[in-house]
Amino acid sequence: MSEKKNPPMPPRSEEEVVFGDELPVLPIRNAVLFPGAVAPFDVGREKSVALVEDVDNLPGPVIAIFAQRDPSTDDPGAEDLYPMGCAARVLKALKHSSGNYSLILQGLTRIRLEGVTAHSPYLRAKIRRMDEPATEDVEAEALAMSLRDIAKQVIQLMPELPREAGSLIDSIQAPGALADLVAANLDAPVEEKAQLIETIDVKERIRKVLRLLTRQLEILKMRERINSQIKEEMGKNQREYVLRQQLKAIKEELGEDDGDQGDLDGLEDRIAKANLPTEAETVAKKQLKRLRTMQVGSAEYTVVRTYLDWILDVPWTQSTQDNLDIGSVRKVLDEDHYGLEKVKKRILEYLAVRKLKQDKKGPILCLLGPPGVGKTSLGRSIARALGRKFHRVSLGGVHDEAAIRGHRRTYVGALPGQIIQGMKKSGTINPVFMMDEVDKIGHDFRGDPSAALLEVLDPEQNNTFADHYLEIPYDLSHVMFVATANVADPIPPPLRDRMEILEIPGYTRKEKLAIARQHLLPKQLSEHGLTTEQLEVTDRALEEIIDHYTREAGVRSLERQIAGVIRGVAVKVAEGDTQKRRVDNEDDLHEFLGPAKYTSEVAERTAESGVATGLAWTSVGGEILFIEATRMYGTGKLQLTGQLGDVMKESAQAALSFVRSNAARYGIAKDFLEKSDLHIHIPAGAMPKDGPSAGVTMFTALVSLLTGIKVRHDVAMTGEITLRGRVLPIGGLKEKVLAAHRAGIKRIIVPERNRADLEEVPKEVVDELQFFFVSRMEQVLEAALERMPEPAPATEESKDGEKKELEKSEKSSIASN
Repeated sequence: MSEKKNPPMPPRSEEEVVFGDELPVLPIRNAVLFPGAVAPFDVGREKSVALVEDVDNLPGPVIAIFAQRDPSTDDPGAEDLYPMGCAARVLKALKHSSGNYSLILQGLTRIRLEGVTAHSPYLRAKIRRMDEPATEDVEAEALAMSLRDIAKQVIQLMPELPREAGSLIDSIQAPGALADLVAANLDAPVEEKAQLIETIDVKERIRKVLRLLTRQLEILKMRERINSQIKEEMGKNQREYVLRQQLKAIKEELGEDDGDQGDLDGLEDRIAKANLPTEAETVAKKQLKRLRTMQVGSAEYTVVRTYLDWILDVPWTQSTQDNLDIGSVRKVLDEDHYGLEKVKKRILEYLAVRKLKQDKKGPILCLLGPPGVGKTSLGRSIARALGRKFHRVSLGGVHDEAAIRGHRRTYVGALPGQIIQGMKKSGTINPVFMMDEVDKIGHDFRGDPSAALLEVLDPEQNNTFADHYLEIPYDLSHVMFVATANVADPIPPPLRDRMEILEIPGYTRKEKLAIARQHLLPKQLSEHGLTTEQLEVTDRALEEIIDHYTREAGVRSLERQIAGVIRGVAVKVAEGDTQKRRVDNEDDLHEFLGPAKYTSEVAERTAESGVATGLAWTSVGGEILFIEATRMYGTGKLQLTGQLGDVMKESAQAALSFVRSNAARYGIAKDFLEKSDLHIHIPAGAMPKDGPSAGVTMFTALVSLLTGIKVRHDVAMTGEITLRGRVLPIGGLKEKVLAAHRAGIKRIIVPERNRADLEEVPKEVVDELQFFFVSRMEQVLEAALERMPEPAPATEESKDGEKKELEKSEKSSIASN
């Protein structure tokens, strides 16, 4: 039954209600009026207000009440109303100051909507009276008795209903009227009530009401059961609390220690000795005060206790003493890593400033370089050299902001983020904190971790870092953050701007040999249980591994190959072969590593015209790139293959345009494209390639193809071209030069404006290579081709044109310079 305080339904009058077959219609929302029911309604729509104001002018104060199908419809028509409604008498109409009305209506009898006769000033409709058939049989009486019993049970479970409701039910004897009384007060949707008012057959209507009333009775019983369980549980908790307080008093009388209270006293001592900042100490004391008033078994007790433990476990003032002996730090760094002078120099600079100014904030470094060059291990070395604690967190694949900032304590199982967790594990406020793979952070609907790192890695902000779990500002300014990344591009610019990026290039052949001899070989011998008395690996064998079994910027693959050799020897030793093994040449390596994996392809690939060697930069270091061009019968098309990007395709178009515009200069027929197609291909087609730096290589390959002059097999080149024949600078020169050196290249063609970048290339590499600095395409051909192509014989007309073009080019060159 409904919990609304409706006026009780009076018994139906035996007087015949007289009204015509046309009545004004009052649509109602979210309710159904039943015959015999008295109910209040608020009227506010324009047409409804007009109807109420016109009631006194009607032949009789009777209106038709129909429920709306959709309550959101403001001006309903016949199709928007349920077909069956109720004729009602207006008992009272009260006008409000807003112009709206409150009505009290009494339902009279069922009516059916036959059709609308007028829409203005309010809805009028033809109706047909639906008289209730007489029901005097035993079945109807039995159904009415069941309905009366269940209704009384519901009334008992709903104390908010008036006491006279039960007497009212007993006073109604007519089964149909009883069904309408119960239906009017049922807590049911409008659709179900509309079905009840449409049911003319009394017995069928009582059955439907019984189903709905029985469902409401079960719901009320369940509510009663739940309420009693809650009261019982609350009583149990209160009883337990009283008993615990009594037990506490008894233990105090006996002089026995209360474990829980003693534990809380221990927390109070820890807070006093922790030397917490003012804000943290205030929060800790407040939470401890809350803890004393809680029951030990409650869930909130565990949450607060865990929060207090985190506050006390995180270091707030504890720090380690830095090793300020610069000579000692330099020695440790050199012991752990060969080379990497730029990083070592930056660490020593920080230490020197720290020695002069004690409150110097920790630097935010980002070690950027290809895999395997020792970025992660360098972090451990820095911590060991400075005498600090070291903590490493991997950010690769992290895509939830909460991993950095933590979860709020409102969540079950909430914890601080990895920053605060790392500080707790390190136990000091000044550890070396390594954030590995910062370029591989993901982001999705859970947030952007890289954005959360902006505060962590900003020296001006991280002294008040806010973790969602702690909710207390934490000082990270003493931490030395060292991030690592393979590529700078995926790092968001705001985050990249907050870090000092130190680029670590790939190693040279000489550096790899030194690293293998000083670090990798002793480490692998120790890990495999062998000694230098059982195995000797010569420098010649190490060089063979570097040249023919690995091709990388770092030394990770080199270490794996050395481990492969040592494992092979370990098998021999385990089988009882005690003879010392000496690995010296290619034949010795073949036994353990198989045939050589890499050989020089440069001489073989450039043995024909139309093939040139370029240099490319990748995220794992530099690579050499072969560009092949061929010519076939066709219609002047240029085809490009090898999974090239848009920029590289445009470089190919620019190279071809320059060749066509200068065909006579290189002895190429002007109509070379009229009956032929050109195809430029870059092998390793499964790998995407892009960038403008292959322009000079494509140009050289095209000239070589069209003139038949081969490209020198020991030369590689890089540079961007323009349609005016200029060579523009490129990036990543250091990685490209190292790749050329690894591949056995002897001559490298470099844009003139990249000359200063050679300072970053190791001196031993520069000394072994011959560099040609070029600014125009003619200089590229002079250095790259085996001989310069001879120009075609010029006519007088072409000479004049060439002279004018040369003058124009010189003027523009002077202007640009």
